[in-house]
Amino acid sequence: MIIGVPQEIKNNEFRVALTTSGVHELVKHGHTVLVQNNAGVGSGISDAEYAAAGAELVSDASDLWARSALVVKVKEPIPSEYSYFHRGLVLFTFLHLAADPQLTHALMDSGVTAIAYETVQIGHSLPLLAPMSEVAGRLSVQVGAQCLTAPAGGRGILLGGVPGVRPANVVILGAGVSGSNAAAMAIGAGADVTILDIDIPRLQELDAQYQGRLKTLASNTLEIEKAVLEADLVIGSVLIPGAKAPKLVSNDLVSRMKPGSVLVDIAVDQGGCFEDTHPTTHEDPTFKVHNSIFYCVANMPGAVPNTSTYALTNVTLRYTLALANLGVAKALASDPALAAGLNVASGHVTHHSVSTALGLPLSGI
Repeated sequence: MIIGVPQEIKNNEFRVALTTSGVHELVKHGHTVLVQNNAGVGSGISDAEYAAAGAELVSDASDLWARSALVVKVKEPIPSEYSYFHRGLVLFTFLHLAADPQLTHALMDSGVTAIAYETVQIGHSLPLLAPMSEVAGRLSVQVGAQCLTAPAGGRGILLGGVPGVRPANVVILGAGVSGSNAAAMAIGAGADVTILDIDIPRLQELDAQYQGRLKTLASNTLEIEKAVLEADLVIGSVLIPGAKAPKLVSNDLVSRMKPGSVLVDIAVDQGGCFEDTHPTTHEDPTFKVHNSIFYCVANMPGAVPNTSTYALTNVTLRYTLALANLGVAKALASDPALAAGLNVASGHVTHHSVSTALGLPLSGI
């Protein structure tokens, strides 16, 4: 099979879908791997390293897409890439279609088979989303701390405080992978941290893990309101696989928050869990709502591509190999986890959450 690895062109996206190890593994199995020139530069991987691993370097993106039976990416295609779609193509990448009707329709109209990293599912776990959630969770505390500084427009608060001075109050909505990693970083920085979730057994696990250093609350409207009004930094990390994120923080609630407070929305790819969330970029990451600062970058892990690229390939490669070795039909039939990743096929939406979010018919393909 011919597998294409295009250069990511989303704003300030420096990750790449395959490392040289991934290329080497695919070539060893008899496949041809096309890598666009400079695709790995942002992640510290040179064209020469790809060539040494057995990749064929391609200068033109349209040529790469046209020749490929399987394209692996990191981020969802942007409108300028829609013209590259062609019938029979298999696309394997993050898609977040529940928040993107334009891309969904482009995939349906072109006859592309689209498999989303974020809905590949084993039991209750999302193995391809997990490493990026880990990165985003940890990074959310770093960017939140920066936004809290006075030059950035924040309250001028140090996360951990100093002896004799209160630390920052950090509130995390959602105790999944990203929320748990955010909690670890915030506690490590010395902040006063509260995490809310509807999953009581998960809160019990975290309470035992941190032995009282992390406050846990059962999530409901009243507890969210009380916690957010006391917060200096709010991190939104709620995820419903494949579906739009629930809106947990209203505009009215933000209007009553402390001046200079910061809200970081990790769930922005799925529409965000704050009412006023809209996607931003690393180039222009923040905006103000009332007297608070919102950070809503839609590709947070792209800021640390050396870490993110290797973490992503570690988990995606086995599925890329299955698609290449078996073909899409047999690969999906032999692995329920990968089958759960199928979002669009033969012009139809095949994932129930995407169907529900966009009001489109669900196909059983």
